[in-house]
Formats: sequence, structure tokens, C-alpha cells
Amino acid sequence: MSPPAIAPTSYRLPADTVRAMERVRRALGDRRAGPNPGWVAALTDVSRKDLLRYLGELEDLIPLEEEIRHRHLASGRPNYAQIRAPFDLYLLTRILKPAHIVEAGVSSGVSSAHFLTALRRNHRGTLHSIDQPTPQRSGALGSRESPVAIPPGCSSGWAVPDELRDGWDLRIGPSQRHLPTLIGELPKVGLFLHDDLHTPAHLAFELRTVAPRLAPRAVVLADNTDWTGEAFPEFAHAAGVPVLHRGRTDLVGLAWPAVPPVL
Repeated sequence: MSPPAIAPTSYRLPADTVRAMERVRRALGDRRAGPNPGWVAALTDVSRKDLLRYLGELEDLIPLEEEIRHRHLASGRPNYAQIRAPFDLYLLTRILKPAHIVEAGVSSGVSSAHFLTALRRNHRGTLHSIDQPTPQRSGALGSRESPVAIPPGCSSGWAVPDELRDGWDLRIGPSQRHLPTLIGELPKVGLFLHDDLHTPAHLAFELRTVAPRLAPRAVVLADNTDWTGEAFPEFAHAAGVPVLHRGRTDLVGLAWPAVPPVL
């Protein structure tokens, strides 16, 4: 029998923490981007005390969120968070303290910026990112173009502040070429995010490729899984762990077993 798909229950927080979370969300300017502490707790088994401590750091991110928002607005992308869980990525990185994070899919770099900020606060760890950019066709984003298109004169990660880029391992090109090479270079991966080509075959390829290097209790995330069929549930089933849904969204995750399975 497949492990169940779980939607973690809401996590009751102090009123001042809720207000702080709303302030940082407003600074980024996307109503979808508020953190989901229950999901983070379910993925990491973090104590309530530690989770509240890390949530308390989110207000420190307001200058970062304001800069990202300014860069998005300047490129004609209002309300563009790219991934609906940037603060969750920050929290997961602070809790797990991974030596290596791998993300497939960068676009403007919202996810990258939050990974990098948390790694800097951890005083350890490297972000390895892979992106196959789609160029914007003209000076203004067309009504039929995806907001993930890269504006003219920009490159993948164009919204990531310069001060966060030191030590960032950003590889431009298809995941099919770069991911196997990257995984072969790393001892262990503590956190993996799929957010690039959303097809069942591609997600299955990325999960299969990263699996041998996943650290015990690593977290594996995949966005837009409404488009990727059974690829993620089948991977979770093979690992013997449940799929954890982030609320009613199609962003899902799993916690890798302490004793890695043989897939």
C-alpha cells in the first residue's frame, strides 16, 4: 500500500508572530507567499520552540523582500513570487542546516535568494542551482508569455542581490546534462527542490538522479505537481514515506528516511 498523502494541520502561532509573518509577506508583495509553519514542522520534526525562533528571524528579511519586489516591478512582474513558499525554503534551510542544497529551476531567483540568505545565516553550506532559461521575446513581457521568462539583458537569478552571490554554484543549461554531473560531485544532498520542467518523466528523472546522494532525513520538494502525474507519489511510495502537501497547493515534499531505502 502507498504511504498516505498528508496535508498537515494548521499550526497555532502567537499573535505577534502572525503579524510579523504578514509584514514580511507584504514586503515581498505576493499574497500567496506567506509561510506554512505546519508543513515545515511536518517535514522536519522541528520543536515548537525552535520553529518559533526561526520564524522570528523572518522580519530580518524585509530589506531582501523589498529589493526583490522592486526588481520584479521594474521588469513588469507585479505580484510575482515564482514559488509560493520562499519563506518555507528559508525556514527549512535554517532548521536542516544542509551542507549542500540542489535546486532545479531558478528563473528570477526568488527561491535561490532565500536559500542563500539562510545558508549565510547558518555560516555553512552551498547552494547548487541549475537553470535552462527561457528568454523574454521583447522589451515588455507579453500577455501570453510565462513570467519565468528572463528579461532582456538579464540572466538566471536576476532578482538575487549581488551580495548573496558569492559561493553560489549556478549552472546554466538543461538539467539532463548538469544534474548527473553535479550529483556525482557531491557527498550528500540535504535539501532538493524541483521547480523546472514540470512533466512526469522529467520529475522522475530528477528524483531518480538525486536519490543516491540524499542525506538521512533530507527534505525533497517538488512544485507544480498537478502537472507531473504520479511521479512524486511513486517516488515517495518507493521510499516508504508519505507525501506532505503544503495546504491545498500542489507544492509537495517528503522527508527522506533516516535509513535510506534501496530504490
